[in-house]
Amino acid sequence: MSFAPDTLVALASVVNLVNTAETDVDGLLTGADLDEFLAREQFTGSRTHSAGELRAVRQLRATLRSIWLADEDAAVATVNNILRNARALPQLVKHDHWDYHLHATTPEAPLAERMAVEAAMAFVDVLRSGELERLRVCAADDCGAVVLDLSRNRSKMYCDTGNCANREHVRAYRRRRARAAGTDG
Repeated sequence: MSFAPDTLVALASVVNLVNTAETDVDGLLTGADLDEFLAREQFTGSRTHSAGELRAVRQLRATLRSIWLADEDAAVATVNNILRNARALPQLVKHDHWDYHLHATTPEAPLAERMAVEAAMAFVDVLRSGELERLRVCAADDCGAVVLDLSRNRSKMYCDTGNCANREHVRAYRRRRARAAGTDG
């Protein structure tokens, strides 16, 4: 799948944000957790480092997860709501080590708003390309993490948060072995 580089980066960040809620311990419990996440994802711009900022990002995480579970009309409604509420005005910018890419808010906008608009702009590309089915939930029975399938043959089923694919393959192998042992005896 071929999306613009900034779209791929934004989508990967959305996956990583949403999946902070899918670990044994919530990955965004504290301001320090948020600082670490933002550094890892290379988010720039103003910060308040407040409890409200952390709360807003955690709420955004739930909103973005809902897009993974939505049909096209609901996804479009959510994306449009994010863009409308932020009064998004897309423009090309170049900063730090990034080449030209889209920003639709100012660097001074609240963190959760900047994150939401960046995600929404990436979802615009996904929706306009008719690629919503590339947004999935991990196929492992015991996992709720989200998956972004960028594979050519649209076959990615498991998340990258743990060993879901290995665990499921081992379970399937053991079931096959058990069935074979039951029919041989």
